[in-house]
Amino acid sequence: MTAYSPALLCSAAFLLVVGGAITSSATPMASAGPSKAQITILYDAFGKDSAMQKDWGYAALVEYGGKRILFDTGNNPEILAQNAKAKSIDLGSLDFVVMSHRHGDHMGGLAYLLKVNPKVKIYAPKEGFGVYGADLPSSFFRKDSSLPSEQRYYGGAPPDVMRFGSASRRKLPTRG
Repeated sequence: MTAYSPALLCSAAFLLVVGGAITSSATPMASAGPSKAQITILYDAFGKDSAMQKDWGYAALVEYGGKRILFDTGNNPEILAQNAKAKSIDLGSLDFVVMSHRHGDHMGGLAYLLKVNPKVKIYAPKEGFGVYGADLPSSFFRKDSSLPSEQRYYGGAPPDVMRFGSASRRKLPTRG
């Protein structure tokens, strides 16, 4: 059995969702033609390219069917900016962004992305709870009445529903 990098598997799965044949190249393209497909890794902890700063997290530019799609944004906005520059990738000219899930190592670069492209459309999953704005019933966590109140969530009197995140409840900044 062959082991593959999680980053590679994630990118390949995304392209399969988008559809069609997958071809990848290490050389970035100025724009993706209608019949070309390419994945340019912008953020991860692997590789030999000394111009790329390695860090925990993931981001890739997917060019497919004439579209430029950013998949995740890595862990750190400064590293995303540096790596995009090293690969001559203009994140200001994306068609849209897909966020795989709510972990910081996949969405930590959003601050930089929204600075250079504040009107980009972002697709994010609706999750059971977290920064995308869903709620969690208080039955989710264990309650132990034998503990003193200061060692229990909400002093032992949690709300029925805990509100998490605000990304889906607030309007993102726009130019103008």
